[in-house]
Amino acid sequence: MSPSKKREVVAGSQRAALPQAKVVGEVDPSERIQITVMVRPRPGGGAARARAQDLLEMSTQLPEDRQYMSREEFAAQHGADPDDIAKLDAFAHEHNLTVVQTSIPRRTVTLEGTIADLSAAFKPNLKRYKMGGRVFRGRTGALSVPSDISDIVVGVFGFDNRPAARPHYRTYEELPAQAKAGAGKKAGAKKGGAKAGGKKGGAKAGAAPKNAPDGSFTPPQVARLYNFPAGLTGKGQCIALIELNDFDNRGNITGTGFSTTDLQKYFRRLGIPAPQVTAIGVRGGANRPGPDPNADGEVMLDIEVAAAVAPGAKIAVYFAPNTFQGFVEAVNAAVHDSVRKPSVVSISWGGEEDGASRQFLTNMDQAFRDAATLGVTVCCAAGDDGSSDQRAGKRDGKPHADFPSSSPFALACGGTKLFGSGSTIAGEEVWNEGDRGGAGGGGVSNVFPKPPYQAQAGVPKSPAGNVGRGVPDVAGDADPATGYQVRANGRDTVIGGTSAVAPLWAGLVALINQRLADLGKKPAGFINTLLYNPANASAFRDIVKGNNDIDGTLGRYKAGQGWDACTGLGTPDGTKITKALGG
Repeated sequence: MSPSKKREVVAGSQRAALPQAKVVGEVDPSERIQITVMVRPRPGGGAARARAQDLLEMSTQLPEDRQYMSREEFAAQHGADPDDIAKLDAFAHEHNLTVVQTSIPRRTVTLEGTIADLSAAFKPNLKRYKMGGRVFRGRTGALSVPSDISDIVVGVFGFDNRPAARPHYRTYEELPAQAKAGAGKKAGAKKGGAKAGGKKGGAKAGAAPKNAPDGSFTPPQVARLYNFPAGLTGKGQCIALIELNDFDNRGNITGTGFSTTDLQKYFRRLGIPAPQVTAIGVRGGANRPGPDPNADGEVMLDIEVAAAVAPGAKIAVYFAPNTFQGFVEAVNAAVHDSVRKPSVVSISWGGEEDGASRQFLTNMDQAFRDAATLGVTVCCAAGDDGSSDQRAGKRDGKPHADFPSSSPFALACGGTKLFGSGSTIAGEEVWNEGDRGGAGGGGVSNVFPKPPYQAQAGVPKSPAGNVGRGVPDVAGDADPATGYQVRANGRDTVIGGTSAVAPLWAGLVALINQRLADLGKKPAGFINTLLYNPANASAFRDIVKGNNDIDGTLGRYKAGQGWDACTGLGTPDGTKITKALGG
């Protein structure tokens, strides 16, 4: 290729250096890496904005009246154009790059080569950075490609392998003593621990669901309090869970996974058959429990909550490295999996949307639109650091919405503090235990405009003054003071966070999809518009007490009547939501 050939910037590829990261040297030009090139949908598949509008209009209908696409139809109409792929093959050849994998439905091409050859192809400004104890490749500025393929390339991931997201969970052990004492007192019992499914947890056959002495619940107890539909198990459904691996400075996977032994013990104590769990590796990801107990707790929480409330559903866990490349590829792999065919995806990882590149935001949002087209629901945790969405010591004094929950095509799941017994909720408020105990994420997007389904919700303007998408949409028990009894790393523990709420809602959707299938109807798919319908207001418990200002410095947001940026529409009456969706 002629070096004078005109080039164009890849839209949205601009990156800034992390404020806490320091340059520690040059990258090794001989190192071989793989990058992912995201490709536009084939011409004739409809412009992105028009397709989004079509999806939003379809979402006003009951699932039974919608026209979802099969994965085969999607690939034919909205997958990558083979002619575009051929041009990228030629581009790869010109730059001495190997085409490792091509996916028409996911619209991805994986290229491998030396950093020198890949840099000649995409012109990244690459350096080696250090942040804390981690050394990673980072880039600043934009990427570019030759003009003859600039319309084809809509994203390039893999040069920068900084961490992309963090898990959204908090443990009971992290809570300040006052919060622990308050939870035990409100639960009406002396302070103490509770094993998953043990006598203290009240989960043996015939026992009434209630807060344990430490304030916690088993997932089925929470499901009963939220009136999940009886007689359903999620049979015939597959729940996809997205999990992100830690890795060392050489890119080798070092941790994040689940223990089959722990799962068997946990479900035996609950008196529920252990779920059928399949681990799927994406971009080198793998089930690697042990080295990273914190991340393992996230994975075990996701599996145990989803499978306990929908024990008949299959669980597919998609592991990928914790990079922007790995994150977006894992979601695409789950959405377009034509073998396991998940009907609902749960994502408990995220970060402030203002810290991500526009191409990442756009391509992840595109994956969620693909899910809506296919009739797949996507549930995302809304964050555990209140309206700041930043951990203590790293805050900039501004509110932030968490991504990917801020995508208009995600069901954003916020958090509450829950007290109850049997099927009766004694009290519920916004989860906010301060810095040590966490607070439910929520706010208004600076990136995504307010969707039509929130037109009458009273969403305030974003911090940047935009008319933005409000987060969350719904909520559920998340406070570790009233958290979930789980088993992780060989021990029984209590974990909370909106990481528990996303799989809780995913489990509910699996139950609903089973009911719809039994009636000969289509799956729920993208449900936000129907949930916001005023006719379905009684399907939610409106949370009107509390705020998610985690350290008291931002002055927003407060719970109130109707939708709010703390708990959205509220917590579910699962049976009423099932009926609202046609079940």
